[in-house]
Amino acid sequence: MARTIASDHDDKRQAILKTAARLFSEEGYGRASMSAVASACGISKANIYHYYPGKEALLFDILDSHLSDLRDRIGGLRFSSDNPGDQLRAIVTELLLAYEGADAEHAVQLNAIAALPEAKQEILRGYQRDLVRIVRDRIRRLAPASVAEDPARLRSITMSVFALVNWHYQWDGKASAAARRAYADLVCDLVIGGLSQMDGKALQDLREIRKV
Repeated sequence: MARTIASDHDDKRQAILKTAARLFSEEGYGRASMSAVASACGISKANIYHYYPGKEALLFDILDSHLSDLRDRIGGLRFSSDNPGDQLRAIVTELLLAYEGADAEHAVQLNAIAALPEAKQEILRGYQRDLVRIVRDRIRRLAPASVAEDPARLRSITMSVFALVNWHYQWDGKASAAARRAYADLVCDLVIGGLSQMDGKALQDLREIRKV
């Protein structure tokens, strides 16, 4: 006879994921044990194995839940404007708001994803690629042709945006929603302003080269 799933199974699973993410973030995935996770959750070691067969499965569920939810949240945005700058601002703001309270999951994503088998890493990278495409599309539409038609430069700028956003938790992880919105505006002002100057800079560099 199949085991009946308790009505609070999903709530307990979410609590385990949250606690395990904090433990993996603080102690490091390699050093943390399933016994330690069970203890931090206030349950028996036998009980935690009712939810996960091992530490690898637990790590994957932390990252799969975190990244798929993030991808769906950003991919599901509905914009009030067709302006790519306004859309980029909305995307960056939503990313920073989504990261509130998820510092541990974010740290585990950055530091422990390589511990998973390649096939599972590829699933997680798929979510990341979806997010990159969403941001890259707006930057491409904002950029001058010299950037929009250069895949390497376009990628560099896109990944720079993620660097500005993804490492925010390191110096202001406790930022309020208002502070996160203000920082999102700062990031977008830098990016949009920089893109608007890139054609002019390219022309100036060409003039300097011709002088040599």
